[in-house]
Amino acid sequence: MIGVFLYCRTGFEGECAAEMQDQAAKLGIAGFAKAKPDSGYVVFQCYVAEDVQRLVQELRFEQLIFVRQWFVLLALCNELDVTDRVSGLLETLQTLPQPASKLWLETPDTNEAKELQALCRSLHTPLTMALKKRGLLREAEHGGIAIHVCFMSSHAAYVGYMARDNNSPWSMGIPRLRFPRQAPSRSTLKLDEAILCLLTPAQQRDLFKPGMRAVDLGACPGGWTWQLVSRGLHVTAIDNGAIDEGIMATGQVEHLRADGFRFRPEQRVDWLVCDIVEQPIRIADLMAQWLAEGWCRYAIFNLKLPMKKRYLEVVRCLELVQERLCEAGIEHQLRAKQLYHDREEITVCVTTQRR
Repeated sequence: MIGVFLYCRTGFEGECAAEMQDQAAKLGIAGFAKAKPDSGYVVFQCYVAEDVQRLVQELRFEQLIFVRQWFVLLALCNELDVTDRVSGLLETLQTLPQPASKLWLETPDTNEAKELQALCRSLHTPLTMALKKRGLLREAEHGGIAIHVCFMSSHAAYVGYMARDNNSPWSMGIPRLRFPRQAPSRSTLKLDEAILCLLTPAQQRDLFKPGMRAVDLGACPGGWTWQLVSRGLHVTAIDNGAIDEGIMATGQVEHLRADGFRFRPEQRVDWLVCDIVEQPIRIADLMAQWLAEGWCRYAIFNLKLPMKKRYLEVVRCLELVQERLCEAGIEHQLRAKQLYHDREEITVCVTTQRR
């Protein structure tokens, strides 16, 4: 094991590296991150080889914000024979700690790497067959470990594995979502992905039930409101702009032309969602107020990040929310992630339970 491979959004390699360095330090693990700008990945190496396994056992994928997907590195195979890549990969994969139950052939999420995705598709079947023949792959729906092969070029790939209960269930950490034609804007995919990635299947079922009430701050033209309405919720959409007529025709939406920072609900609602473009600390403060005052039970919101010191700003905003909820005596669960459909932002989900 030579380290941990981390997928991230292009342009956020520095934030991904800083986060991993910070999380490792909290566990008393010393190491260093290698990050190349606009590469879409980071490699974190521990000074003590045994610490790699401890790192991925004690750190949960759900805790990571800027990491889309990760895996333990076995090797960088940088001299693969382009006429027989399978044999070169098999040689490295002989060192797997146990047979795998899933195989991912991947690339970083960059324009340049997209040219390698056809290669990944063409190799998947022959590599799968070769792994099964050697007893290194026993495909299963859940559990076990997943093999990750990340191609950097036609003859080079990072190779490793990860426990499937501690990584993303999607290749490269990217869920493939279809844009619903009825939705008024592509921002609808951000909330769809947030619900899918930041809530467990049980929470997705139990926390979105027909008849629940929600408030959408900065709603127009209605991309996030559409997601809530499609799940049967009644929504108060707050925005001075115009909202999509198709959403209003559902009868599940009340549109109020008001300032999202000044609006207060007459009674508690189940959900608050917010995609307002504003300084992240102001949004964090507003969300903390709604949750601490009990105006909502659950919240999903975006924090638009500054150009510099983005990781530090994220830490500051999340600490503010958590401190306010602790002061109010509210038990809560907070998850944050830079999602695939996010850009210069992260998405935060908070669920609360009063003592």
